[in-house]
Amino acid sequence: MSAATEALDKAAVPYRVIDHGPVRSVAEAASARGVDVIDVVKTIVVRRGDGDFLFVLVPGDRVISWPKLRTLLGVSRLSMPDAATAKEATGYERGTITPFGSTTAWPVVVDERLRGRAVTLGSGAHGVAIAVEADAAAEALDATYADVTDPES
Repeated sequence: MSAATEALDKAAVPYRVIDHGPVRSVAEAASARGVDVIDVVKTIVVRRGDGDFLFVLVPGDRVISWPKLRTLLGVSRLSMPDAATAKEATGYERGTITPFGSTTAWPVVVDERLRGRAVTLGSGAHGVAIAVEADAAAEALDATYADVTDPES
């Protein structure tokens, strides 16, 4: 049992573990997980300030819209931490990050396109994903749904 699955169990969120092995892209992850690219959720750690982070859950076919996210959060500056800082903030290595079981329960923003979808998230381990209903995950995380992404160019 991982920190992520323990957190999901504690929150009573139904999930399924998908052990798919190494992947090198979102498209490969989608194929290995048997889902559409949109349903491979990228969990992005964003820094608001010194020691202040949040998670942004982004559909696999989209990227963060920094202007939209800054407007939502009412800030003029955001950044992405380096891999070591992200691991320090979450307990997870980049490529495995999930809000479930993070060492700190940072706020979560979920792109509105994930509402009502069955999605896959990082599990805290490389080559392993967690399949969940986005709405159940968002509710358990007390997340905010918002339009915070743009199509990947």
